[in-house]
Amino acid sequence: MDESISDDEAFDKARQYMVESQIASRGVRDARVLDAMREVPRHRFVPPALAEFAYSDTPLPLADGQTISQPVIVARMLEAAELAPGDRVLDIGTGSGYAAAVAARLAAHVDSIERHQVLAERARHTLREQGFDNIGVHHADGTRGWPACAPFNAIIAAAGGPDVPPAWREQLAVGGRLVMPVGESMETQRLIKMTRRSDTQFDEEDLGGVHFVPLIGEQGWPDDCDATSAERSGESQRLMPAMQSPQRPRTQTKRLAPQRPQSLAGLIAASARPLPEPEDEAFADAFDHLRAKRVVLLGESSHGTSEFYRARAAITRRLVERHGFTIVAVEADWPDAAVIDGYVRSREPRTNEPPFQRFPVWMWRNEEFAAFVRWLRAHNEHEADARRCGFYGLDMYSLSASIAAVLDYLDRTDPEAAKIARERYGCLTPWQKDPQVYGRAAFSAGFTTCENAVVQQLQDLLRKRLEEANGDTDRWFDATQNARLVASAERYYRIMYRSSAQSWNLRDTHMFETLESLLDSQGPDSRAVVWAHNSHIGNAAATEMGRVRGELNVGQLCRERFGDAAALIGFGTHSGTVAAATDWDGPMEIKAVRPSREDSYEYQFHACGEPRCLVDVSRGADPLLREHLREARLERFIGVIYRPETELHSHYAEAVLPEQFDAYVWFDTTRAVQALATRATERAPDLYPFGV
Repeated sequence: MDESISDDEAFDKARQYMVESQIASRGVRDARVLDAMREVPRHRFVPPALAEFAYSDTPLPLADGQTISQPVIVARMLEAAELAPGDRVLDIGTGSGYAAAVAARLAAHVDSIERHQVLAERARHTLREQGFDNIGVHHADGTRGWPACAPFNAIIAAAGGPDVPPAWREQLAVGGRLVMPVGESMETQRLIKMTRRSDTQFDEEDLGGVHFVPLIGEQGWPDDCDATSAERSGESQRLMPAMQSPQRPRTQTKRLAPQRPQSLAGLIAASARPLPEPEDEAFADAFDHLRAKRVVLLGESSHGTSEFYRARAAITRRLVERHGFTIVAVEADWPDAAVIDGYVRSREPRTNEPPFQRFPVWMWRNEEFAAFVRWLRAHNEHEADARRCGFYGLDMYSLSASIAAVLDYLDRTDPEAAKIARERYGCLTPWQKDPQVYGRAAFSAGFTTCENAVVQQLQDLLRKRLEEANGDTDRWFDATQNARLVASAERYYRIMYRSSAQSWNLRDTHMFETLESLLDSQGPDSRAVVWAHNSHIGNAAATEMGRVRGELNVGQLCRERFGDAAALIGFGTHSGTVAAATDWDGPMEIKAVRPSREDSYEYQFHACGEPRCLVDVSRGADPLLREHLREARLERFIGVIYRPETELHSHYAEAVLPEQFDAYVWFDTTRAVQALATRATERAPDLYPFGV
């Protein structure tokens, strides 16, 4: 299958999804605007390095500190401009040319002005390449308008000024509409719509709060404010929370701000419970209130931070030692975790292969996790077999290892069934080394998938257990879980090129169902601790994931299934170092974590002044704190990939913290995990079962 064709098809799917989930779902109803945004390929207008983020709900950076606006902003402004097929449009702030391209699908002609020559030339080239012949790009001071082609039926500006420039008022036709951000300062703006009723009369509406780069020029902000304001604004053109409400007349939107006795940082400081280092026995005292929960989910805002691993280990030790938790389930593959489980429960190894060999190896092959594994084995040695705490993987990337585990089980228990299984799994054999290739192949027309074969194999294993009254329950459970994983993985790779939301939802649903199976297998009194990234354990319904992208996660499913018996604990940091890669399958690097942005939750926790603390944000917390935290803010998410240069666009998303978590564990400064070596060392016995 030709790669360029499949990439175009994948981008097209993402673009259609963007329109439905980010734009139409937020109240944009103009069918012509929606159709235009379905047609114009946004990924052609962003820097190639950012193409993967082209259909995300975010502005993206361009040269000279400028941005390509958040997609919903473009849609809202064009809808407000009420463009007709015969209209002439003045577009201020060409940027990449994307907004002008969408407007050109709706109007007869667009004149677009860009004050940065490099951007003007690039946009002109891109628009020509994409076949837009009804757009004129001009390098000029946009605050003066373009009198040579006036009057205009609509004027749209992608930069915020102190007021509407007089030149634009003059060049707007009677009956014309002008849409722009206006604010008394460069940090506070309102999106306004102005309609010209006569030579002297203009009606004005307030469309809500926005955050745009400044309008620089003769009739805007002075040029010497440009660099500073761009830095303060984060070079962002973003929809602010006020924009989520329907359009209202300006006079109805002015409200007095409520009295606030303290800053948010002050309220956090007042509610914070200071914490010692995780190695201090008193650290876990703050988490004893979790003892009655059925499921405790412990997050992390990165996959490579030492404090997060050490803190989760300390909390888990307390829950296992004193409160009877017997399941530790983590964001790792089932077969890898099974090796650890055999070691910590002193059982016969199920494989001689060392665990956690695939990227990112440092996520679990690190000193902090190895120390926890050694503790868990020592703890279990003093417990009866039925009371020993097990270690399990929830994830589903181990296609090859899971197939091998199913076949190994059947070879031991039913050689005839093993032959049938090998024939069924033979469909997937060519793809085991690189399952993503299977996904790409399945994306093409006429490809016969392996779905029926792997589902039939799972059904046979389940049926086999029902027919047998005895046997090795643990071995059967392990084999069945591996068969379930193969079925989920087959579907995951089959749909990953069609919808990122569907593939994410399948993965997290599989993780949740695995957790449910573990709890069910140990009876109604079983209790579990889960380790996973904040993006998996925080309630997705309270973040962009659920509200914009239609994604769910383990935390949301646990909240729906277990209610208040589930505790969702988030973790965060302000700055320090982290172990991460620049690209998928790339080498591990120790990277500096940029100090958190001023418009983020992390910055507010940093400003509270506590180096380490626990803050209750549940329904039982300080009502004033919860009220202040309910204002949507940015939150940082660092996975195994960290790209500081694109941090705003690749690692921040909007969230509502008290709806996302029940509590938040804060470490102001953090350091990277200590990755284990991947060669034999004199310490091999200490580090078993990692095999290093």
